[in-house]
Amino acid sequence: MERVFSIERRPLLSDCAPSGRVRLDALARWMQDVAFCDVEDAGVEDAAIWVLRRHRIRVERFPRFGERCEVRTFCSGLGRMWAERRTTVTLLDTSGPLATGGAQPPLVDAVALWVHLDPVRLLPSPLSEAELAVYRQSAGERRVNARLRHPRPEGIESRWRWRFRRTDADIADHVNNAAYWEPLEDELLGRDGELTAIDAEVEFRAPAQPGPKLILASGARRWITEPDGDELYASVVLSEATLG
Repeated sequence: MERVFSIERRPLLSDCAPSGRVRLDALARWMQDVAFCDVEDAGVEDAAIWVLRRHRIRVERFPRFGERCEVRTFCSGLGRMWAERRTTVTLLDTSGPLATGGAQPPLVDAVALWVHLDPVRLLPSPLSEAELAVYRQSAGERRVNARLRHPRPEGIESRWRWRFRRTDADIADHVNNAAYWEPLEDELLGRDGELTAIDAEVEFRAPAQPGPKLILASGARRWITEPDGDELYASVVLSEATLG
């Protein structure tokens, strides 16, 4: 039987922009939460530490303050030492002007590539038979790899400073992956009009510590770098952003 796991979430005060829509970093946290809850529910949470390599989020319509949502996830592809996870966010509220009757289409569709680390050596390691038994059927024949796809900084048109706070660090003692969406969210909040839809992807290269960073920009691309060095922590591709 194919495994699909879900939790309920509602955008509340700390998750929402001033307009009432959920922020991108909050959506990313929901997707981390459902991924961990899935491996925990499957009984394989101690088999590995999963590190996020790439995360693409496509929003057709942002969940808004107080709306009940279902966050559903399943393994959509496997590699020797990594796996792909697909996650959707669907509105559970079935009353009011947004109701359509029947099954609700996803508001958000996301895909993430996770690297499988040995919990002791903290190095990439093959998935165990127990993990494959849980996720092989939903992944089917789809094979994935962890190669980097985004280029290094090039053709820089603008740059600005950013600071990750100490409160952005998680139990792994580095900046949590959801916090990497904050610079993009901050940039979009500064534009005229309300963000209504988006398609963006973040690729993670190296773990960052709290402190000052430099954002480099060229067209639809962004890079999060060390201000006084060559270290590249993450890159962003903004394929679409619709302002209403």
